[in-house]
Amino acid sequence: MPPMSRLGRLFAVVAWIEAFTWAGLLVGMFLKYVTGTTEAGVWLFGRLHGGAFVLFVVVTLVVGVRLRWGWFRTLVALASSVPPLTTLLAEWWLKRTGHLADPADREAAREQDAELQPTR
Repeated sequence: MPPMSRLGRLFAVVAWIEAFTWAGLLVGMFLKYVTGTTEAGVWLFGRLHGGAFVLFVVVTLVVGVRLRWGWFRTLVALASSVPPLTTLLAEWWLKRTGHLADPADREAAREQDAELQPTR
């Protein structure tokens, strides 16, 4: 697996931030609507998550273009921002498949893997 590029690391960090703010918003909603104790969590994490969501969308579009993901991977990454915590799954999938690396490094790793495969 090729090393992550700077943009790949940026995507990973923003994906974690988006997931963290989603979790905080879910806890805040529990405290507000289930226990009825406070609205502070929704007030704070609602704003933080809104900002993190917009940042994730922008970073995903930039990274998708620069790292040449194609439309399918970019749409899957964008869609992962809607359900809670799925940006972590998208980050894991893109990292595991090498799509958070520079395209040149990805191609070099693919060629190296092809050379290591036994011939039939």
